[in-house]
Amino acid sequence: MERAILFFDIDGTVLSEVTKEVPQSAVEAMEKARAEGHLLFINTGRTICSIPTEVRKFQFDGYLCGCGTYLTEHDEVLLKSSIEKQRGIELLQKAKECNLGVIAEGQEDCYFPGHISRFDRLESTRRYFASRGIGIEQSLESERFEYDKLFVYVDDKSDFDSFREYLGDDMEALDRGGKAYEVIQKGFSKATACQFIMERYDMDASHAYVFGDSSNDLAMFEYAEHAIAMGRHDSVLDSYAEFVTKTVENDGIAYAMKHYGLI
Repeated sequence: MERAILFFDIDGTVLSEVTKEVPQSAVEAMEKARAEGHLLFINTGRTICSIPTEVRKFQFDGYLCGCGTYLTEHDEVLLKSSIEKQRGIELLQKAKECNLGVIAEGQEDCYFPGHISRFDRLESTRRYFASRGIGIEQSLESERFEYDKLFVYVDDKSDFDSFREYLGDDMEALDRGGKAYEVIQKGFSKATACQFIMERYDMDASHAYVFGDSSNDLAMFEYAEHAIAMGRHDSVLDSYAEFVTKTVENDGIAYAMKHYGLI
């Protein structure tokens, strides 16, 4: 088979949200794909500081992070883009004014409110990151940091419409479901990350295979000719999925690679 480039989301794709591990079947399949000459990249909404150790154990060819805002190949940083510092401060102030729950995600760390919020999912994420040494040194209120994107939570007390309007021409909000939104720099996405790497290797989208399960994978599903949805996935991907594999826990990565003859 001709050389291909494989792009993997993390949570629910290579990393099980049930077992919290990368299944051995996925590791073995990825090793076989590499032996066949294919390239393997993580393509995630997570910023580089929060790539789990369970994922880093496998030596990917690179990490495409923060919805396309920070791209690496081996030890080389190919591209990085943070929100301009004053604009970042203003976004956080507007989010507070609109009564949103906010996490700011940067290259060095993630930043949480200095107080316990009313958003259970935000607090659950705080606990998860804290257990990994992330998000514990500075609070959102310190304003002494730069960041690449926001993750926001809304409820009946929030004015998300005003916040979304404030995003203007340089930012956009992706609906992640459950009254949660990923706020990213406009012009960057998982698709632009894929395209950057494909052009770097002088390959077109017909040689790109993308694996994902959530709504923020939509851009790369629209880009690649071969889009593989995991057995559990957001229905927004259905119109663009070329193939639906099994869940990650049920050897979905290996199953899809065999289906396509990648291994």
